[in-house]
Amino acid sequence: MSEKRQWGSGLASELAKLAGRLEEQRRAAATGAREEARRQEEQVARRHVPRASGPGDPVAQVPWSMRVAAELAWRLLVLAGTVWVLMRVIGTIQLVVLAFVAALLITALLQPFVGRLKRLGVPRGFATAIVFIGGFVMMGLVGWFVVWQVMENVDNLSNSLQDGVTELKRWLLNSPFHVTEDQINQIAKNLQEAIGTNSKALTDAGLQGVTVVVEMLTGILLAMFSTLFLLYDGRNIWNWFLKLFPVAARDGLGGAGPRAWRTLTLYVRGTVIVALIDAIFIGIGIFFLGVPMAVPLAVIIFLAAFVPLVGAVASGAIAMVVALVTEGPFTALMVLVVVLLVQQIEGHILQPFILGRAVRVHPLGVILSVAAGSLIAGIGGAVVAVPLVAVTNTVVGYLRVHARESAMADEPPPHGATAAEVAPVGAPGLPDGAPEGTA
Repeated sequence: MSEKRQWGSGLASELAKLAGRLEEQRRAAATGAREEARRQEEQVARRHVPRASGPGDPVAQVPWSMRVAAELAWRLLVLAGTVWVLMRVIGTIQLVVLAFVAALLITALLQPFVGRLKRLGVPRGFATAIVFIGGFVMMGLVGWFVVWQVMENVDNLSNSLQDGVTELKRWLLNSPFHVTEDQINQIAKNLQEAIGTNSKALTDAGLQGVTVVVEMLTGILLAMFSTLFLLYDGRNIWNWFLKLFPVAARDGLGGAGPRAWRTLTLYVRGTVIVALIDAIFIGIGIFFLGVPMAVPLAVIIFLAAFVPLVGAVASGAIAMVVALVTEGPFTALMVLVVVLLVQQIEGHILQPFILGRAVRVHPLGVILSVAAGSLIAGIGGAVVAVPLVAVTNTVVGYLRVHARESAMADEPPPHGATAAEVAPVGAPGLPDGAPEGTA
């Protein structure tokens, strides 16, 4: 019995010693972990905090904020240089770039008709030919109609202009501004002398007009051929374009492309509808007001509507000037009322309803983009500036969402999270069954 007690007491003492050693090891491990964490925190702090200044370290004398500003500055300079070189290249091949962008806009307008014919069982080549020929024939007829109407009414407009100038002269003589006939004759003489002095410049401008016509015809042919191939083989062209980028970037660009194309299609289709409504209602208004060349003016209003805000102002000003010199100030004022009324309906009802949020651009962005586009590439740049901004906005937004989802997919799921909580979500605004390519 005593032996059992001795054996039990010895076992208990051994267990107590073992428990003591385990406790010491646990304390030592905890202390080591705390020391390691403290060392890592100190290393991170030293990495982000500037070193103490010293007479032998000139770099340390520069403040941390200035270092950050310098890092940002040279990167911004590199980006600015890249943009400058890109603009120079685009300026060199401006005709080709504008022709291709015009082809993209025309393709965005015509491609839904090709898709509808293909769904009805028409072969792809035949459907492309029908839509291509029909679209360009219609645009050619519109241009011919405008030229024909202008040529038919140019004599009447010239007579009305002379009568308007005579009426303006009579009004100035009887106005409270005390304008004398000698002053009016002096203004007319100065205008004649200015025209005579600048006759060489006008002749040079006429010779340059021939070059402009040749460039315009070349651009039209390039746009026609580009539109034909984009309508027929747009998907394969897009797939070839994706292969120019690294493999890691193709996933994001492959998702951004269809969304950008959808935005461009909505913009072109909505702009055509809004421009048609503007031209019809303003044309009807100026027709009932008795303004000559109401139909050509309506067509000009339709074409000018493709330059948002600025085009509406310019076309309305042209209609007002024609009304002023032909029918008088009261008719010009009524034309202004009609134009403003239609523009208000367009801006507050038609554009939000037809275009929607997918292609909405702030008015300040519209004005700045149109101004920048006109400075870079003239009228063509003003036309393509707003759709370019809308498409860029869509692409940047999608790539931001895609990068965030890719980062979430690369991270291991948190403890207890389900697959539904960390699964990527689709980009907002893109319905199911959206096209995967450009055509």
